[in-house]
Amino acid sequence: MAEFSIIKKVHITTLGCSKNVVDSEILMGQLKANDFEVIDSPEASDVIIVNTCGFIQSAKEESIQAILEALELKENDPAKKVFVAGCLSQRYRPEIEKEMPDVDAIFGTEEYSSILAALGKKHAAADNLQRLRMVSTPRHFAYLKISEGCNHTCAFCAIPSIRGLHRSRSIESLVEESKKLAENGAKELILVSQDTSYYGKDLYGKQSIVELLQELEKIDGIEWIRVLYWYPTNFPKKVIPLMKKSKKILPYIDMPIQHISENMLRTMRRGDTRQSLDGLFEMFRSEIPEITLRTTFILGHPGETDADFDELKAYIKHIRFNRVGTFVYSDEENTPAFGLNRKVKTEIAEHRQQEFMEIQKEISFDLNQAFIGKTLQVLIDDFDINTNTYYGRTFRDAPEIDNEVIIQADGKTPIKPGDFTQVLINDAAEYELFGQFIVK
Repeated sequence: MAEFSIIKKVHITTLGCSKNVVDSEILMGQLKANDFEVIDSPEASDVIIVNTCGFIQSAKEESIQAILEALELKENDPAKKVFVAGCLSQRYRPEIEKEMPDVDAIFGTEEYSSILAALGKKHAAADNLQRLRMVSTPRHFAYLKISEGCNHTCAFCAIPSIRGLHRSRSIESLVEESKKLAENGAKELILVSQDTSYYGKDLYGKQSIVELLQELEKIDGIEWIRVLYWYPTNFPKKVIPLMKKSKKILPYIDMPIQHISENMLRTMRRGDTRQSLDGLFEMFRSEIPEITLRTTFILGHPGETDADFDELKAYIKHIRFNRVGTFVYSDEENTPAFGLNRKVKTEIAEHRQQEFMEIQKEISFDLNQAFIGKTLQVLIDDFDINTNTYYGRTFRDAPEIDNEVIIQADGKTPIKPGDFTQVLINDAAEYELFGQFIVK
């Protein structure tokens, strides 16, 4: 590996979900421990590592574009190396080798030691990769990946074939990592996995998310604990009384349900019925009235009829989810849905998505209007020094995917990113609240 001996500067381009962000942060920590400098500029780097996403077509296209941009930089600087890692290369390694021969090395997911070996270095912390993790988010919040892989066989999803079966991390390792994150300034922990509901079953023989949350609650410095990606089938209902009494576990349920019609739930191979989902949402809101419900839907899945779509529209008007994300179905090879007939034309699926989000936009606007005149606790994420504008979130909002609170200040306010503060809301839009600081 002599050709890599002079390499010192590495740039990582991270694409895809928050779980991929954690993978890049672990790799960055390993690189730093081996005396590499991790830099923001791909132009100034000796090696560009593209950590790809291969989940759906749009994500694959974005990843391919990022690889091509890295190869263009290599063309101008032949000494530069381009490595490709992550989900896309896990799924399409032979295709990348064939179509992009100028890529210097290709790795799958979590192949940290192989990447280091390709750079002529050794693993720095084989016992606990997360110990040296280099957090890339603002210091006051951090993602905590509690497991990897998924045991479900949803018709549309390629994740199990990319990431493998569900593998939980131990409670001890997660507590140790969380303490390090808190020492580094994290006030909000955001738990991520493919299926949070399943956590611990493989390791402890039973669902153990409640036990994990109880341990995380004890960590000094952590003020908010947010849990993402609950799977509705076998949701651990003991979480709700814990959430209800906790001062740290946020009353925020992120539960992608994908559809609501019985026809589509069966076609998608979801383990739920409309009745079971109704029961969950009814329980959430009756037990914790102020709870925030977030979900995700797929529009245009094979077999989705106009009647299925009409039922879905009526459902969101009835439930009035606080936060909603949507995807247009992506036809992915090696998934059960790929071989289904009754495909929905892309233009129909896109029209359905647009119509759906117009309805949700009105719901979101109405819900936000109800906050005008109220004082809310806000965690400040960012400050624009040029406009004296602060950007923050309430407990109802996960970073990057949910709403923002925007506060205009006078430049003399002694508040900085990472601070919790009280904000009087004086205006609202579909996805933003506007307010002013309540300064004592």
